[in-house]
Amino acid sequence: MSGHSKWSTIKHKKAAEDAKRGKLFTRLGREITIAAREGGGNPDSNIRLRLAIDKAKSANMPKENIERAVKRGTGELQGAELEEVTYEGYAPNGVAVLVQALTDNRNRTVAEVRRALTRQGGTLADAGAVAWQFSRKGYITVLPSGIDEDRVFEVAVDAGADDVLVSDDLIEVYSDVESFQTVRQALEGAGIDIDSAEISMIPTVPMQLDDKATVQVMSVIEALEELDDVQQVYSNLDISDEAMAMYEAAA
Repeated sequence: MSGHSKWSTIKHKKAAEDAKRGKLFTRLGREITIAAREGGGNPDSNIRLRLAIDKAKSANMPKENIERAVKRGTGELQGAELEEVTYEGYAPNGVAVLVQALTDNRNRTVAEVRRALTRQGGTLADAGAVAWQFSRKGYITVLPSGIDEDRVFEVAVDAGADDVLVSDDLIEVYSDVESFQTVRQALEGAGIDIDSAEISMIPTVPMQLDDKATVQVMSVIEALEELDDVQQVYSNLDISDEAMAMYEAAA
């Protein structure tokens, strides 16, 4: 299983930029609303809602914004009727992408996703074309500074984690979805500070390209993430240190 530490680093930086523009709160609010609509407004019994609220709190989203988003989901407040959609496609060089969106207008969203892909040589694909290349997993990250890596490994694996990967920037903990909450609670109970925790789509066979091609694909993914309706973009692209440096230099 390939580490996602570079993607996580990019997501952190992007979240900081989105927060400045207020865009992050909009995305987080939508996720909270959908989670509350699908599973109820109690985060103790709705794991998806709890994760969404935790993410919102870590981004310093105001409490009243969170409460309004929950109430929109439970029907206590009126709001736009959102639905979840997942689009599958290929970025240049055959890199698989999954695009998860929340939208009140499917026609608008699919047109925007298609345009972002085709503008740089990608294509939108039929349902099922690339989803088989991903596995739904629990994904937890821990910042390695001042942390006993062996302790993280021991606690996570004992709680049911499938894998723990360590890099200079991040400790990544993978689990199946059923064990995710148990692993998270075990880490928290051991006094280990969790940087992020989510249910993610993990590529089963990551794809490696040369650095120039990798940066091109990263730019396509960035264009998709800039779309207002898009919540998450997953790909099977494996990023080298050199490509990461090139991408950051061009940003």
